[in-house]
Amino acid sequence: MSKHPTIDDAEVADTALKAYKAYLEKNLPLLDPHLRPEQFESEVRAKYGAVMDGQALDGDKPGDREAKIKMHIKTVSSAARALTAQAASRRPDGTLASKLQKLTIDRIPPPTDSVASPISSNQSPDAGNPTQDFFTQTQEVLLPYLDSLYGPSIDASDYSIFTELTEKYTKRFFKDVGDLNVLYPDKLTKVTEYGEYIAKYVDKIVKNGFAYETSDGSVYFDIQAFEAAGNHYARLEPWNKNDKSLQADGEGALIQKTTEKRSDADFALWKASKPGEPAWPSPWGKGRPGWHIECSAMASDTLGQQMDIHSGGIDLAFPHHDNELAQSEAFWNGAGEEKKQWVNFFLHMGHLSIQGSKMSKSLKNFTTIREALDRGDWTPRSLRIVFLLGGWREGVEITDDLVKQGSAWEEKVNVRTPFPTFLTWCASVIHGLMPLQNFFMKAIDPSAKTAAANGDSSLAVALKEAQDKVHDALGDSFNTPLAMTAISELITTYNTLENGNIEPTARWITSMVNIFGLNGKEGPDSKTIGWAGVDIPEEAKPYVYPLSSIRDELRQAARFKVALTDDSIQDIIKSKSPPENGTIAVNKYAAVFSRFISEVSALSSSDSLSKDLLSLSDKLRDSYLWDLGIYLEDREGQPALVRPLTKSLIDARDEKVKRAQQKEDEKRRKEEEKRLVQEEKDKKASQSHLEIFKTEEFSEWDDEGMPTKDKEGKEIAKSRVKKLRKDWDRQKRAYEAWKASR
Repeated sequence: MSKHPTIDDAEVADTALKAYKAYLEKNLPLLDPHLRPEQFESEVRAKYGAVMDGQALDGDKPGDREAKIKMHIKTVSSAARALTAQAASRRPDGTLASKLQKLTIDRIPPPTDSVASPISSNQSPDAGNPTQDFFTQTQEVLLPYLDSLYGPSIDASDYSIFTELTEKYTKRFFKDVGDLNVLYPDKLTKVTEYGEYIAKYVDKIVKNGFAYETSDGSVYFDIQAFEAAGNHYARLEPWNKNDKSLQADGEGALIQKTTEKRSDADFALWKASKPGEPAWPSPWGKGRPGWHIECSAMASDTLGQQMDIHSGGIDLAFPHHDNELAQSEAFWNGAGEEKKQWVNFFLHMGHLSIQGSKMSKSLKNFTTIREALDRGDWTPRSLRIVFLLGGWREGVEITDDLVKQGSAWEEKVNVRTPFPTFLTWCASVIHGLMPLQNFFMKAIDPSAKTAAANGDSSLAVALKEAQDKVHDALGDSFNTPLAMTAISELITTYNTLENGNIEPTARWITSMVNIFGLNGKEGPDSKTIGWAGVDIPEEAKPYVYPLSSIRDELRQAARFKVALTDDSIQDIIKSKSPPENGTIAVNKYAAVFSRFISEVSALSSSDSLSKDLLSLSDKLRDSYLWDLGIYLEDREGQPALVRPLTKSLIDARDEKVKRAQQKEDEKRRKEEEKRLVQEEKDKKASQSHLEIFKTEEFSEWDDEGMPTKDKEGKEIAKSRVKKLRKDWDRQKRAYEAWKASR
């Protein structure tokens, strides 16, 4: 855009059109590459309609291939629409700029059955700038085309051209994963700092007899020589050993076909750099590492000849990890050297998927961690919970059901207690900060002490069972979904018992959520009970907790019609007084406390006292504290749950308000409908029975206004006269009633 701040010139139009055709030819081969942009929508439907409707290209189950096609269709559709608008605007009847100012280029919707997700993001470009709109709509076809034109002119010896960009996104990556509470690696390696080391690494493989040079200065791994030496290739997925599409995918788009490869399966260890590509010195001339060798060299330099665990996505098993294994063992296991298996265990993770297709940058069906967190749809904890519920090996399919399942698990730990979370409730009971039941509930529940004694052993047994289940689950290939279920079931048991020694249970659950990374940087041996980030502000607690307790007792007294006097009300208030002084930061909480106490104290003893207390209690919950981001959740038989406002609470209230508004709107609609019906009825009733038949349909009437002849002067038949008389009688009654009502 710096070179072309406006697009009202032929160069931009010509370049964009060439880029469109190049992209079309490469990625949508069923279409004519010379297809005009204005014809694209109809032609793509004719050629790729089945894929756009969610079917497979070859009749099998649709997958990543179809997802890529739909992504390419969406990309070209966007460019075609922009180019069509540009062509129309460049006609002699107006300049491009002036036309685009008046034209809103519609955002291109995804094809039918497009990928969607509870965490997906639909970003639209800035509106109001025609040039920005055009380049945004066409950038996905323009960028690869411009790279093909100008990429070779880059000075590849200046590594900063590449490292500045990668450094930017490296920092962003670690910021995002840090926000998800992912631990920072002990050591970070960068390929750009390993160029010469990788060249030496490849050279040793050549000297060990497992690689060969081609005339263009590239080096390929010799699979036949590797196997002839008694080694096994493709150990992870031997069934894919001869899959040419996977082999080609593993070589990458930058690898050109060469007739000098000894086998189609041989893969590049080192490639001669083309103009504009990064390059390092090597025995074969300036070049760059192949994809697979980068990992082998850096891991070998850091960990040595053998490592216990290597991980990655399941799609990397073949050819990437199989090639890593082969080339690494070819490096370490030379003539006269002891042969060792390079990796003892591979952990291949399943994909994060949407509608059956993995979420990936190449498919453009992704949202970034930053976008997901910034929108407020997710928190670091909620994302981690969903991943734990989905398991690491099977992959995670983001669906509405899984999102609800994750929310339910978090809510189960958060609520069902008189405190903001199950764990903070446990802490409050353990440290004597809050009684299990308030005064009035104790008064009407004499079985409380007996229940506590009976609950002890049951909760202890449930805790031991949960600990065993979690241990077995994590010992069975890190089965986190089963472990999460066991924790949830333990909380269910506690909620059922509601008594017993809860400290061991609380401390163990705290330890587990810390181990699972659901509590910030807290470790498994933390002395603190509970998890952070979901409690009300610390500065609010000295005021809100006493205020909630006062409200509980007053509310219960009002509900159970307990006789209250001014003195007994003041005794309740004084028994739970907050600190006398607070800082400026807590004034808003102190103000609410003072306001409620003043309003309660102002109530006089009367027959309406109970009603007034209940009304004031609701106002404190629904207005005073709600406006401060705090909610009191009333529960039968227990103190109110003091918790911060959450999205689910706000959504629930909004939905309640919406339903109430709909109900009110429906009521008004029915009233209006009733009014109109009555108005029409009154209008009809206001007409005298003596006049109702005096219309063009008749020509003569008697003294009562009953018609005797039709409009042609013929006598009216007796049968019709009988019917008309009934209508006349009915109207007479209605008219007389209407007159009487006036």
